[in-house]
Amino acid sequence: MKISARNVLKGTVLSVDKGATTSHVKIEISPGQVVTASITNEAVESLKLVAGGPAYAVIKASDVMVAVD
Repeated sequence: MKISARNVLKGTVLSVDKGATTSHVKIEISPGQVVTASITNEAVESLKLVAGGPAYAVIKASDVMVAVD
């Protein structure tokens, strides 16, 4: 896979929670670190996403915010 996004995080699908038109996909990128994506049900089917399967979380953002406590 070649992609222009700089933030490509490899992980494992923890769960796919389907709604009427969209699904919430949870991907564990390291122990205890989970990224959640909201994608169409059609995309879930096309990508054949299932719990336990491999997946990438691809993050493309034009702005990055920085905060401190």
